[in-house]
Amino acid sequence: MPRLGVGQQAWRLTVAALVGLPIWLTTLALSRKQPGGPDTWILVGDPLVALGCLTLLVWRRRRPLTVALAVAVVSTASASATGAALLALCSVATRRRPVEIGAVVLAYVIASQLSVGMFPVEGSDDVALWVQVVVPALTAGMAVAAGMAVGARRAEMRSLRERAESAEREQSARAAQARAMERNRIAREMHDVLAHRISLVAMQAGVLDHRRDLPADENRVLVRGIAEGSHQALEELREVLGVLRADPGRPEPPQPSLDRVPDLVADARASGLDVRLTDGVTATPPGGAGRTCYRIVQEALTNAAKHAPGAVVQVTLDGAEGGTLDIRVRNGPAPLRTTRPPASGFGLLGLGERITLAGGELDHRATPDGGYVLTARLPWPDGPAPTHEKSA
Repeated sequence: MPRLGVGQQAWRLTVAALVGLPIWLTTLALSRKQPGGPDTWILVGDPLVALGCLTLLVWRRRRPLTVALAVAVVSTASASATGAALLALCSVATRRRPVEIGAVVLAYVIASQLSVGMFPVEGSDDVALWVQVVVPALTAGMAVAAGMAVGARRAEMRSLRERAESAEREQSARAAQARAMERNRIAREMHDVLAHRISLVAMQAGVLDHRRDLPADENRVLVRGIAEGSHQALEELREVLGVLRADPGRPEPPQPSLDRVPDLVADARASGLDVRLTDGVTATPPGGAGRTCYRIVQEALTNAAKHAPGAVVQVTLDGAEGGTLDIRVRNGPAPLRTTRPPASGFGLLGLGERITLAGGELDHRATPDGGYVLTARLPWPDGPAPTHEKSA
């Protein structure tokens, strides 16, 4: 058990001393009626024994059984030490160990019988033996009952505290897991965004390297596209790092959805990719499906820019509420052969994880003419949604 503070220890010992005081005064009054007046033991020895018992009680939490047995036995020789004995019994009972409690109570009752013979007072011979046994047993029982109640209360409080700490640890673990999952999601977002921008920059640089006969105006357009794409990649990287470093309470910026696909296609066209968009979607799908659709188109355009620079890319969107949202991106064979940045190999893998979590299907394969086609199907459940405005 934890150690008590000075104030907690002091008031307990004070109460124990006050409980023994009226018993000592009663014993002193009875001894005055005997021939010769009060005994020296009652006047001097009795208070000294009580003081010694109270001193022993200071160590009752370090050596509960030893202190309780010693005080229970010694206190029977001192009327004023009755309070100390009851406190010792109450203290050992808080541990709620039947063997220890039984040993201390038995020692207390037996020692009380021996003290009756050693320190007789007037009228003690007329008291029946069973009364001499029952009275100390009852007082010991009351002390034990109080100690058991205190012990049960402490156990309940300890259990509640442990449950609260366990719940707090679980909450912290869940929060840490949620942060880790969010960081993983942000890492995938960073791959999608940066890979798209850098692939377009690499494609434009490859065209400059491959086509040395381009007019000056087209060269300036490509160089401007490289500069703007690099600047946008840095801005997007700075935005993602800002999210990673942001405070937990700071809201995350809105993620692009289906309505941003035309802007994505326009950026790809400005970078030199021949992209054609066919949008047959007439309503706005749920936020999760819209964001996943945007990432699918983004990843497909990134791969087309990497592996088929100069090829025609056809993006087809279709679907309706209560059915599915269908995405198809097809590119022809690459007419240009340029040096491309090394592929990470995680783009389609991460895309497959996104679509699986959304409950959709993904298929991607090479076409017989040397091109590539990527198709995805996302569920679009029934529900009210605002009208989708095309901007292509």
